[in-house]
Amino acid sequence: MLLCVAAFALAGMAQTTAEEVLGVARRANDYFMQRYEDPTVPTNWKRIRPSSLWTRAVYYEGLMALQAIDPQQRYVDYALKWANFHQWTPRNGVNTCDADDQCCGQTYVELLPFAGKPDSELLKNVRENLDHQMVTPNPKNQSLYGWWTWIDAIQMAMPLYMQMYRLTGEAKYRDHAMKMYNWSRNTLAGGLFNVKEGLWWRDADYVPPYKEPDGQNCYWSRGNGWVYAALVRCMNELSPKEKAYKQLKKDFLLMSEALLKCQREDGFWNPSLTSTNYAMKETSGTALFLYGMAWGIQKGFLKADTYRPACDRAWTAMVRDAVHPDGFLGWMQGTGKDPAAGQPLSYTRIPDFEDYGTGCFLLGATEYCKLLK
Repeated sequence: MLLCVAAFALAGMAQTTAEEVLGVARRANDYFMQRYEDPTVPTNWKRIRPSSLWTRAVYYEGLMALQAIDPQQRYVDYALKWANFHQWTPRNGVNTCDADDQCCGQTYVELLPFAGKPDSELLKNVRENLDHQMVTPNPKNQSLYGWWTWIDAIQMAMPLYMQMYRLTGEAKYRDHAMKMYNWSRNTLAGGLFNVKEGLWWRDADYVPPYKEPDGQNCYWSRGNGWVYAALVRCMNELSPKEKAYKQLKKDFLLMSEALLKCQREDGFWNPSLTSTNYAMKETSGTALFLYGMAWGIQKGFLKADTYRPACDRAWTAMVRDAVHPDGFLGWMQGTGKDPAAGQPLSYTRIPDFEDYGTGCFLLGATEYCKLLK
């Protein structure tokens, strides 16, 4: 009887097809594009911010991932209107050293094949910005490499450095990015990556002796999701033979093993990965973990027998409990820096920003779709 039940459960999982996943991704994206019809309009949550801010930039990462498996001119037009409006420039100009300001550059790079202008012309300001950062120490810590003081920054900026390395062939971009990564990983507050547990503290405020109320370490779900996604996006720009690739792959495998242990029975991950504090469904972290695991299986880095069920559970959970009929995404944690941010979460609560959550969801959905294909 148990074998029959197991077989029935597996059959139920197998019913999900790539086309069905793509349909859900389209629905979520259509909701967003209809709600935010003009991509040039600034955001207005407590204060006005240009639409090149990091939250919107993450959405475009997801949109370009969707475009790659579901080519539609309307996706390209929407993204190009945004990039042209912002003059293919980092938020706050070429002298910013804030990773959040640089995140938009990742999509600028991905839009190059559709822009009809020379790459050197379109990316002039992005390249100037990175060149500026590489010779500018952070005045707060006097380190040339000490800019990524919060782990979100690794996703916001590190893939852009690797994209620039691939485009130009200049190893200085790859090498500087790895030095900044290792400064955050190994030096800041004694190192933000807990190698023994395979998870990251969000910033210096959360390393021990900081503890959750139940005595566990505080590992923020989406923060770890940012790093996990960044490792994937960086490795996509590198050769597997490179030293940088091998280091990032090693960290990816450590994180994968740790994250697998943290998954809830219902398929989601908690906002606080190893703690009972804020034990609830959370969509953005779940989507990013799905993104990384589905990618790792396809690369042969993660065993399908072990990680494919985790991917199936994550996708099933999000579709069942988070995706509304109109494409709105529930159980999405708002902006912040720890599990307490944006609480309480719910199926119907609208987060302060909807864009980055949609981007995370599209990254996870598209990579899962590729896995099913």
